[in-house]
Amino acid sequence: MKPFERSERVGGQIQKVLSDLLQKKIQDPRLKMVTVTGVKMSRDLRIARIYFTTSGNPKSRDKAEEGFKSAIGYAKRSLARELGLRYTPDLRFIYDESFDYGSHIDKVLKAIKTDNGSNNTPFEE
Repeated sequence: MKPFERSERVGGQIQKVLSDLLQKKIQDPRLKMVTVTGVKMSRDLRIARIYFTTSGNPKSRDKAEEGFKSAIGYAKRSLARELGLRYTPDLRFIYDESFDYGSHIDKVLKAIKTDNGSNNTPFEE
C-alpha cells in the first residue's frame, strides 16, 4: 500500500479548514452556497488549487469567484494560523466543472431512455 504524499495530506487539511471557514466564519453572501470539492497541492506546497462548486446558475459561479477574491487574504491568514507551515501556499480558486458534466450526462441518458420507451427489446441472435 502506497503511503500518502505530504502534499495530499496538506491538501486535505486545507480543504477541511476552508470548509469550516465557509460554514462558520465567512459571512459573504456570494459564498453562501459554495462547496469545496477538492484541493490539489504542488509538490513544494507553494500553490494550492482549490476546486469548488456552487448550486445554481452560471451567474452564481461568477459571484463565487468574486467572493473568493475578496476573502483570499482572510483565508490565507486563517490557513497560516491553522496549518503552521513554513510558507502559506498561494491560493487559486478553480470552478469544478465535473458536477455540471455529470448532470449533463445524466440528462442525456434520461432523454435516451425516454426516447426508446417500451420499444427497447433485448438483442437476440
